[in-house]
Amino acid sequence: MAGNTFGKLFSLTSFGESHGAAIGGVIDGCPSNFELDFNQIQMELNRRRPGQSVYTTQRNEADEVEFLSGIFNGKTTGAPIAFIIKNIDQHSADYDQLSTAFRPSHADFTYHAKYGNYDYRGGGRASARETIARVVAGSIAKQILSKENIYFQAYVQQIGRVKAEKHSNYTTEKIESSPVRCPDEDASKKMMLLIEEITEKGDTLGGIIYCSIKGCPAGLGEPVFGKLQAELAKAMLSINAAKAFEYGSGFAGVELLGSEHNDILNPDFSTKTNHSGGIQGGISNGEEIYFRVAFKPIASLMQNQQTVNKEGHSVTLEGKGRHDVCVVPRAVPIVEAMAALVIIDFWLRWKMYSKK
Repeated sequence: MAGNTFGKLFSLTSFGESHGAAIGGVIDGCPSNFELDFNQIQMELNRRRPGQSVYTTQRNEADEVEFLSGIFNGKTTGAPIAFIIKNIDQHSADYDQLSTAFRPSHADFTYHAKYGNYDYRGGGRASARETIARVVAGSIAKQILSKENIYFQAYVQQIGRVKAEKHSNYTTEKIESSPVRCPDEDASKKMMLLIEEITEKGDTLGGIIYCSIKGCPAGLGEPVFGKLQAELAKAMLSINAAKAFEYGSGFAGVELLGSEHNDILNPDFSTKTNHSGGIQGGISNGEEIYFRVAFKPIASLMQNQQTVNKEGHSVTLEGKGRHDVCVVPRAVPIVEAMAALVIIDFWLRWKMYSKK
């Protein structure tokens, strides 16, 4: 199975399945002699872990990370950093019916078509549980970049048809005080009520996450096939259930004239507006980078659904298992982590080639 590594200079290779012994990863290219805050890494994992509130799946996982290599006396050595997070609360019997049938809108059929033999329990390798490895690597990247005054902040902007006000000046405390990670108090309450309502129906909800990156220097990104926005899009669309990505003015920009959309330069090279979303010509311009990621309603329903088995015969799948009604609140730290992995990779390239 290819496609399990992300990044060039700073890379993450993840491994493991939802109901296997563990999820883990290997980080290569991490700068040496950097003192890690292990509590911060665990805090990021706690933001992603299941069972953190009544609005998430009740799978009970501690998600405690164990580092195996690449760290000595609390500091990185420059060697590959290997780590694992053990799975302890699997209910594999809930997925016995999937040994012969395919769930609608899941990866079951495509994995069967491509690999033949695959682990269907809890989605196996296609499960969002794989994103634990991304959060560990992203937390390390965020710690390194924070020393360069580069910071990441994401929050839930929309669930279903409930929308929050959009801006990038919400505090982390405000975001994390909401069980659905929406800093707009009124919208947060409505989102929680909506999730409760849809839970009763055994259905699911999608939503949108807004993310901003502040402090990026001008010069990150490559001008042709390695455009910064293209790598951010690739990173975000690699997250389970992600369906769309836009940065800067995005789709709304089509309603503006060129004279309205252009970001006029100031004498200090900042811009009067930021319709570009901090990126021009595929390269960061020093302004705030901001983007949105849309997530579909997850396909695991607590309802019976019609599907077909491996012989192509119609069958009924019973709604079983423990699933998020809406994955968006738990995806917030994943979005931040993937953004950090993109930025640290380009930052290391910039440091390597910059004459400054």
